[in-house]
Amino acid sequence: MDQLLAGLRAAAEPTRLRLLALCARAELTVTELTQILGQSQPRVSRHLKLLCEAGLLERFREGAWAFYRLAQRGAGAPLADHLVALLPTGDPGLALDLGRLDGVKRSRAAAAAEYFRDNAGEWNRIRSMHVDEAEVERALLAAVGERALDDHLDIGTGTGRLLELIGPRAKHALGVDLSREMLAVARANLERAGLTHCSVRQADMYQLPLGSGAFDLVTIHQVLHYLEDPASAIAEAARVLAPRGRLIVVDFAPHTLEDLRERHAHRRLGFRDTEVLGWFRAAGLDTRPPVHLPGQPLTVSLWSGDRAASADGAARPRAEAVR
Repeated sequence: MDQLLAGLRAAAEPTRLRLLALCARAELTVTELTQILGQSQPRVSRHLKLLCEAGLLERFREGAWAFYRLAQRGAGAPLADHLVALLPTGDPGLALDLGRLDGVKRSRAAAAAEYFRDNAGEWNRIRSMHVDEAEVERALLAAVGERALDDHLDIGTGTGRLLELIGPRAKHALGVDLSREMLAVARANLERAGLTHCSVRQADMYQLPLGSGAFDLVTIHQVLHYLEDPASAIAEAARVLAPRGRLIVVDFAPHTLEDLRERHAHRRLGFRDTEVLGWFRAAGLDTRPPVHLPGQPLTVSLWSGDRAASADGAARPRAEAVR
């Protein structure tokens, strides 16, 4: 009862209702919310603080920035959803806010497109060396299987493509990456796809700020070859897997293209099955047969493994958003 009353008191103010409506449709910074609402930053920040304390909004940091979104978990999440559903769609003030929000989204999309355009030439050159990406995605979905997914984690999410691909099958999906530029691209792509239950956060894959045993599926797509210590990244990914959860890694088989190391910062020129599956087993996973998709000259490999069922049948912890 106390939680409900606190949430109702926090929401019972016009600006805070407007904030709930906006944060239900996008992850927004204080600066963006200030521009949309036409109010001072201290005032907007105070309203946001009250909504977060009541559990109606979530706050997470990305470098020097802080983003806000409607609460997805916790005691306040159902109330937040209900309040947003009750807001009158024909209200002229809300309509003006949402129109300004569309402008913010367009600006984000334009910035993301510019970054992608500046870098797409090199990415496309690498793609031309291996099998078509659509074939890789079909193989990846086959590796996921028909299992029901509550929580999906994509490590090194980049443009967020795997969230777009797998997100519709999951109740919640989270992508993490260190690059703010790539997170901006991913955020714009998810907004365009309407995947409001998918989000992205800045995080270090070697030290994920997430609870153990929380995700049904963890994916690492074309990331390992950049890493100094891929074994540690796989061990950390395995840590956050729920009982019966599955880890899927997609990367290159061994090759001799030194140019990729010199021009594209690839630390490793592909991986052997015995090497990757050995890391899986060391992390406590039961491995599955690898899949190889030959290309010219690069071969894409998919390695997967499962976390064993919990011996005591204890409930897994819920996946918490990165703070």
